[in-house]
Amino acid sequence: VGALMRQGSELMPKALSTRIVGGIWWFFTLIIISSYTANLAAFLTVERMESPIDSADDLAKQTRIEYGVVEDGSTMTFFKKTKISTYDKMWEFMSSRRHSVMVKNIDEGIHRVLTSDYAFLMESTTIEFVTQRNCNLTQIGGLIDSKAYGVGTPMGSPYRDKITIAILQLQEEGKLHMMKEKWWRGNGCPEEESKEASALGVQNIGGIFIVLAAGLVLSVFVAVGEFLYKSKQNAQLEKAQWRQRDKKQVLLQRHGKRTEGFPQVPAAAQTQTPATCHGENRGSHQHAYLQRPKTARERDHGLKREPPSLSHLLSCTEGVCKDTREQGVGKW
Repeated sequence: VGALMRQGSELMPKALSTRIVGGIWWFFTLIIISSYTANLAAFLTVERMESPIDSADDLAKQTRIEYGVVEDGSTMTFFKKTKISTYDKMWEFMSSRRHSVMVKNIDEGIHRVLTSDYAFLMESTTIEFVTQRNCNLTQIGGLIDSKAYGVGTPMGSPYRDKITIAILQLQEEGKLHMMKEKWWRGNGCPEEESKEASALGVQNIGGIFIVLAAGLVLSVFVAVGEFLYKSKQNAQLEKAQWRQRDKKQVLLQRHGKRTEGFPQVPAAAQTQTPATCHGENRGSHQHAYLQRPKTARERDHGLKREPPSLSHLLSCTEGVCKDTREQGVGKW
């Protein structure tokens, strides 16, 4: 969630595999958010670029885009005689700007449409013929009015009924439509691509999902490699520790063999007053114990000396043991 909102995280990965996962995920979220932002901006831009004129009503409600007709033509006559409020309002606008919006012929009107903000009103049949040959022109909205064409003949002419029957026969057989397609349709303009902003599909952002999957697979392989490397290191460390322990045990065993056979002096006796042994070796071990000397307090008060304890026993191999700080010898 923090990555999607472009925020940091308190969890800082240390292993290489987790760093790869974090980096790929941050890259994935960056592309997704950027794509969404760009698509939204394009959608809003297309909405603003759409033409505000879709019908004659839209044209009548505004004054920024001028519109006009061929002067003294059939279209001008229609607007002049109309009783519809919308078309009457349009005629008021054109008549108030007669010198600037009226044109002399169709070619002049088409030129003004191509070079300025101008809408040209004329017959639908002519519009179809022109737009089929110039792809920069288009028809806005539907028909304003509908009238039929006819062939004029003198009153009482014998050709009137024959022409009428022939036209109806051509219409029923579809030959009129075929001739219109042949002579009205030009080379044809390429179909206009839809200007509507579409949603993001798999073809637009599918690549980033492939990158995400590849990053996850790579992180798995890196994690396995890290595990194997760490296991090998731990095995080597444990092996070194066992070797160190074996070495210490060997040293302790050797030290114990060297000290074996020598009499051990009790630890308590080592803290007593040092004594010296002298005399001759009589071929056997002689044992004696030493009493600690009297303190000044014991001499003054005549306290009774405590009997020696086992911790005061000493083993001497030669002569007589004697206290170096007191005259006399101990009891054997």
